[in-house]
Amino acid sequence: MGKYTFSVISVLAPAFFVLYFSSCKTNDFFERNIAIPNQAWERSFKPSVNFDIADTTSLYNIYVTLRHTHAYGYNNIWLNVQFQLPGDIVKQQRVEIPLASNEAWLGTGMDDIYEVRQLITPHPFRFKTPGKTTFTIEQVMRETPLQHIMNAGIRVEKVVQ
Repeated sequence: MGKYTFSVISVLAPAFFVLYFSSCKTNDFFERNIAIPNQAWERSFKPSVNFDIADTTSLYNIYVTLRHTHAYGYNNIWLNVQFQLPGDIVKQQRVEIPLASNEAWLGTGMDDIYEVRQLITPHPFRFKTPGKTTFTIEQVMRETPLQHIMNAGIRVEKVVQ
């Protein structure tokens, strides 16, 4: 029995290590979330996220991330997302982020906190110039402050081809 155990281990151990290390890959994304003071988003508070882009050959998906409590009073949120790419002027995009259906909150939830990640680029985006990129998020709902919003942020994710 001892020699069979040794041969099974000698065959399975290398196979395990090959599978383990071949499944490892780097996380090719940037994500930054900004806390909303007192979970009350004043229209004048505009979270800003900066990051450096180095790879101009890859495609990226760009998302807005939001975290809110179950006490949030609406099914959606309207945002103005401003972005300035390296060497370019500031551009703006109005975005509606659905947060709930008529039956339930969307996104992922734990206890009374929900997180939504919404794609804001209609197709994968290629950065043309390396350098500093800035995104600014402004809530444009009628209510200010907008209660029960915990965080707002940006996620830039490399498209796996």
